[in-house]
Amino acid sequence: MRGATDVWTLVVIAGLAGVTVLTRCFFFILDRPWSLPAWAHRALHYAPVAALAGVVVPEVVMTQGHLVTTWQDARLFAAAVGAAIFFWRRSVLMTLLLGMAVYLPLHLGLGW
Repeated sequence: MRGATDVWTLVVIAGLAGVTVLTRCFFFILDRPWSLPAWAHRALHYAPVAALAGVVVPEVVMTQGHLVTTWQDARLFAAAVGAAIFFWRRSVLMTLLLGMAVYLPLHLGLGW
């Protein structure tokens, strides 16, 4: 590696560290209390659901960047059972346990 590359890398790392410190300390730097507008506060109620859907749904319906083209995929059945159990019982623990109880035999036993 060249010396200029090492200097550029250090500058980028220092810049990212500075931005991180500034954004994390932003609320401590202000001299008066700060609150979110009502619309932003309402929107934060949906953020966890949107983030979870953005992570889980592609993992369930895609494999190696392509949509699943066969019904013989253990993730599809486990997700369906997990969703049904959650909407029936509203229990995250039961959702995880029964979803895995469906997934593991299909994946390990049948090789789906």
